[in-house]
Amino acid sequence: MPCRGVRGATTAEANTSEEILKATRQLLALMIRQNGIREEDVASAIFTTTGDLDAEFPALAARQLGWLNVALMCHHELDVPGSLRRCIRILLHWNTDKSADQIVHVYIKQAANLRPDRSKLPPVDWNELEQWITQHINDEAKPSRK
Repeated sequence: MPCRGVRGATTAEANTSEEILKATRQLLALMIRQNGIREEDVASAIFTTTGDLDAEFPALAARQLGWLNVALMCHHELDVPGSLRRCIRILLHWNTDKSADQIVHVYIKQAANLRPDRSKLPPVDWNELEQWITQHINDEAKPSRK
């Protein structure tokens, strides 16, 4: 089975643990749902933030969604002048039989401007998405800082 990369990006409203986790959970939930990703098929995930987001590890959002056995890593993006601020990116390494052209990459909020060619998702019902996240949340995974 091939390993495929699934990309996504979003923006956080503020540099707080709550906002970083909320934005990351929303992005990851959409990536999971748009592609039919199961945790046991994910080899690893890389989470990056721009340098202005340092209040929380975005990978914690994956733990909160039950990804307890996936290798996760966080990094900061290069600080390129004029680049999008408060941006969170995810790269999943997913074992799947889907072809590369069947993968749905997810770019939402202000990050949709990064890849307008990949930002053509069906309209998102944010309330329904938050309900899905609530149903999948792992209360054991707590923020790293208070």
